[in-house]
Amino acid sequence: MVEIERILAPNPGPMTLDGTNTYVLGGQVVVDPGPADAEHIERLVRLRPRLILVTHRHPDHTEGAAELARSTGAALRGLDPDECLGGEPLVDGEWIPVDDVELQVIATPGHTADSVCIVVPGRAVLTGDTILGRGTTVIMHPDGAVGPYLATLDRLEALGDLEALPGHGDPLPSVAAVAREYRAHRLERLEQVRDALATLGTTAADAPVAAVTDVVYADVDPSVRQAAEASMAAQLAYLAQAG
Repeated sequence: MVEIERILAPNPGPMTLDGTNTYVLGGQVVVDPGPADAEHIERLVRLRPRLILVTHRHPDHTEGAAELARSTGAALRGLDPDECLGGEPLVDGEWIPVDDVELQVIATPGHTADSVCIVVPGRAVLTGDTILGRGTTVIMHPDGAVGPYLATLDRLEALGDLEALPGHGDPLPSVAAVAREYRAHRLERLEQVRDALATLGTTAADAPVAAVTDVVYADVDPSVRQAAEASMAAQLAYLAQAG
């Protein structure tokens, strides 16, 4: 069985919760090195990984990745070619050998277009920001999109009761259960957006993002207002396309 170690990066905040979870699989593969914090990266360097994977391009997951790759000679790989160093881009469905098992890469667009999850068969799914340990993820329009995200949730639900190991927050016992909860939440939000559009007397194509955000996310903390507007823009784009 592959050993999975979680190392919490020292970057807590409104968007990162307690900080970024860096995972080490079998002492060989680092997933999401996190921020360019010298002490955090040095701890990872001492592990001498042979491979570095990133679940998506956001800096709270990738900022320290290139330094880790240069310091260890490990290949750095992500779905986005721009995030790779000394390794090829990840491919949906690809299998990566670690110890006596193989990890599977699955493309999970939605939070960002380049999001992936890493499946440890029969055990767990490293979900990056596609699923969080608490709360729900932000769909980062225009990079992220609602339609692909809903399809991603279907794909994660099909994995069954594997443990979800998120990019932020604590592990969750069933990725399938969380995927169902996320889908219900997202569909409820879309209904709230439709109701807000009716109240404002406008359409998804014409509505000001800020105005609809004021209605649907009326109680949002100012520290995450920008994220709320990004998700709102994604929802309006989805509804406008649906007609």
